[in-house]
Amino acid sequence: MARVISSRNLFSFIKSAFVATGFSDSDAEITADLMVQADISGQAGHGIFRLPQYIKRLQEGGMNPTPKFRILKQRTATALIDGDNGIGHLVMRHAADIAIKKAKKCGVAWVGARMSNHAGPASLYTRYVLNNNMIGIYVAVGSANHMPPWGGTDLLLSTNPISVAIPSGVNPPIILDMATTVAAYGKVKTLLQSGGQMPKGWMIDKKGNSLTDPAKSGDGFLLPIGGPKGYGLALVFGILAGTLNNAAFGKDVVDFNADNKTVTNTGHFILALDIEAFMDLVEFKSQIDIVWKEMKSSKKLPDILEIRLPGENLARTIEKKKALGIEIPTPLFTKLTQLADELSIPSLT
Repeated sequence: MARVISSRNLFSFIKSAFVATGFSDSDAEITADLMVQADISGQAGHGIFRLPQYIKRLQEGGMNPTPKFRILKQRTATALIDGDNGIGHLVMRHAADIAIKKAKKCGVAWVGARMSNHAGPASLYTRYVLNNNMIGIYVAVGSANHMPPWGGTDLLLSTNPISVAIPSGVNPPIILDMATTVAAYGKVKTLLQSGGQMPKGWMIDKKGNSLTDPAKSGDGFLLPIGGPKGYGLALVFGILAGTLNNAAFGKDVVDFNADNKTVTNTGHFILALDIEAFMDLVEFKSQIDIVWKEMKSSKKLPDILEIRLPGENLARTIEKKKALGIEIPTPLFTKLTQLADELSIPSLT
């Protein structure tokens, strides 16, 4: 059984929780908006589901409610910012603003961030860049290690996600948003809360046996997409988003699921690419519409009903959830009700 909540009520509740924990009104609004966007997008493992965890980390001193961002290094088309241990949503929105501004002048900009935290789904930030008629690319070091190097058993790598957002004309934008593991760990956590089972192929134990019970996820590790190729992507993304920014990577990554006090020093980067540095924007969007048509009209394998492009289902999900509301599973609703009591804010309705 689940409760269906409007996005407006969800936003008000999240904002109130952050204000009660020390956020400024404007910072609470930005963070609440991004978290609601995650839920509207169907990425439930990164939306209000994370709120109790964020609040606990703020209360126990693991995250700074009033960060002051600093640019540590910058050149014409690059910057490195220090997030002052703020929540990742605020850090990366700030980083994206810098990247967009620089890309308007230079055609392209790469902004790295250190001393950040979990920031929700990767596509939040590429879609933000996309709204400025640019191509956005985002990569992060995941906030806990759940994968070993290929052939090993030591947990030294995370899901290290990537998102790429490309505008189109009459069709939805092409938006890739994926972990370098077969499944993001947030999906494992949401299955644990809802009582579901993991499909085979998500996780194995240290003897190589398949794990399907999310309650036993601590006994094993996530598998990379494409075997050693996924491991290679996770490694390279970790270096670019972590090591290059002097942020945590490898054994230095703090498991923010289990530790609410230690500073995580999470690393990310956002890249903004101004399409008009290469070609006319309208012409480019028209070309992407042709790509859409070619992919969708491809001959299908038997039993395949539809060929989809990355971002197509996202667009449908957003439209549906905006109209019908967001489902909150009963265990999560109970947790949020308890959180409201603890913070002395109105309960979620």
